[in-house]
Amino acid sequence: MNVNISSVHFKADKKLLSFIQNKIDKLSNYYDGVLGGDVKLKLENGSNPENKITEIKILIKGEDLFAKKQSKSFEEATDQAVEALRRQLRKYKGKIVEKNRK
Repeated sequence: MNVNISSVHFKADKKLLSFIQNKIDKLSNYYDGVLGGDVKLKLENGSNPENKITEIKILIKGEDLFAKKQSKSFEEATDQAVEALRRQLRKYKGKIVEKNRK
């Protein structure tokens, strides 16, 4: 799956990039229509220790799904965002299956 990962105002290391790629690739197990994705990693200014933001947009046939999570590490924020997208994919797949039954 084609995933574009961009980091804003910092350089992400290869270990983080491969972690994100693996997590996104697993989403295609829940729905075959996943075409690709865009991931944006941001650092929020401020004294809050939970200043790492991961935004993930998944491209599927018919519509796009989006999740944005903030945490103290990019890995944790990515896990949370992928979990939110997994739930969205299962819900979307359920709607498609229901529509095809009618």
